[in-house]
Amino acid sequence: MRATIKNLFQYLLIGVLAILPIVIVIQVVMLIKTFIASSFFHVYGYVDSYSFTLLLLGLTMAGISYIGYTIVQNRNSLIISSVDLLVEKIPLLNTIYRVSKKVISMFSATGDNDNKREVVYIEYPNKGIWVPAYVTNRSGEWYVLFVPTSPNPTSGFTVVVHESNTIKSSLNIEEVTSFIISVGADFPKSGEVANLPH
Repeated sequence: MRATIKNLFQYLLIGVLAILPIVIVIQVVMLIKTFIASSFFHVYGYVDSYSFTLLLLGLTMAGISYIGYTIVQNRNSLIISSVDLLVEKIPLLNTIYRVSKKVISMFSATGDNDNKREVVYIEYPNKGIWVPAYVTNRSGEWYVLFVPTSPNPTSGFTVVVHESNTIKSSLNIEEVTSFIISVGADFPKSGEVANLPH
């Protein structure tokens, strides 16, 4: 009886882990759907016209797509630059805005500094234990690193490390993020660990 319960629990756990990626994708889709639906009905509540609301929603999506297009083409957008200038004049809000923009650009392809998308290994928490870290900034021979924790790559800690205490990785941001989220199951360039000192 105990063995049967243990097997059932094991099957349940394997099933949960198997459908977890599907559930996460569904949650993201539902979040986007809820955002669009709430925006639609919020506007509709004011204007009481489906056609006007749909037109406004379509124009908004076209405007956001245009901003994305200009950023891809010119690495900048006049609309975003105008908002930057406006927010820069508001105390406290400008700090939050500036920091959030830097963090987003670090993880996106639109970042203008390739060093900020570099990945290195550092020894943590003890010698001989290596963890990947994002290079977020640099000052001479010193690196500012963000060391993410599994399975949530947005949590972790920031450290300042001398370049000599790091080993460069050929992993890019997407690959190391996938490695962290999958708790090491997805390790596309696992051969590079052979170069780490032990």
